[in-house]
Amino acid sequence: MKVLEIGWYAAGYAGKLFRHGGHEVIRAETNDLQPAYVSQKAMNLFLHAGKTRLSVNDSAVVHDLANKADIVVLEARSADEIDSFGFDEWQAPIKVAITPFGRTGPRKNWAATPSTILAAGGYTNLMGDQEREPLTVPGHYVEFQSGGFAYTAASACAYGEVVDTIDIGMLEVVMALSQFTTVLWHCARVVRSRHGNDFWSVVPTNLFRCSDGWVYINIVPGFWDSFTIFLGMPELTLDERFQTNGLRMQNRDALHEIVAEEFLQWDRKTIQERAEAARIPVGASLDFFEVLKDPHLSERDVWQTIHDGEDRTVLSPHLPFHLRELQAPYLVLRAVEELPAG
Repeated sequence: MKVLEIGWYAAGYAGKLFRHGGHEVIRAETNDLQPAYVSQKAMNLFLHAGKTRLSVNDSAVVHDLANKADIVVLEARSADEIDSFGFDEWQAPIKVAITPFGRTGPRKNWAATPSTILAAGGYTNLMGDQEREPLTVPGHYVEFQSGGFAYTAASACAYGEVVDTIDIGMLEVVMALSQFTTVLWHCARVVRSRHGNDFWSVVPTNLFRCSDGWVYINIVPGFWDSFTIFLGMPELTLDERFQTNGLRMQNRDALHEIVAEEFLQWDRKTIQERAEAARIPVGASLDFFEVLKDPHLSERDVWQTIHDGEDRTVLSPHLPFHLRELQAPYLVLRAVEELPAG
């Protein structure tokens, strides 16, 4: 298929997914840039390698490109901005519009940033320490999740041979991903609140220091017995303070003190080996270079080599899924081609 993407990081991520699926992706670029969490060069390497990149400032050219595409993904700041492109007149069989609040409703033209979308969706209220200011999610979480929704919906239409226009609101995207928060309210009438690294409602789920760094554990009730074996303290299963998750919540300080004291005696490698033997979920906190050398990620073929179009190559994350019998495309970050008007 031929895919046309117009926009910033949400459209760029959707195009990245299509490119990895073996489709031709044309990226129409203007001089209108959005702030990047990292350098613009790094974002270009991550999102746009393997695409045909065109510098376009003529609406007639964009209209022509859209009419020749099988799928168009357009990201804009508001519903009116989507309309200003002539989006509804484009003849592509599958069209996706991505805006902060969607193309309908009283907020359709409200200004927003990813941070305000996360706040409106309830994420910010859950991030940070209880008695301090709330935090926000770093990186381009909102945009990449929205791009993932665009890719999924457009792919479903293509697979089902359905002609359709898809309207994605970023606020609805982040709210769709808050299933634990909403279920906790509907099922238990509990409003989640922020507690730093402590997940709070499932104990113990927290970040702990060990002899050479930090590890995070997530012990839901089904893992409790295995966790006591992992600690080498099976007697904790008989401790009346910790019989249920509710009791563990009431006695979290005592339990955290036990875990913290034990973890300080072990290094990350020992903890991970014991966790694997006990079959419990543990994640060691890694620095950037440790992530690059992680044996599991290497075995899963996470890293791909991208050529920057000059003389250098960089490692970049591959997708978190593999398409059977489809070889990963050879990715090169091409220079933007200046497309004449008319």
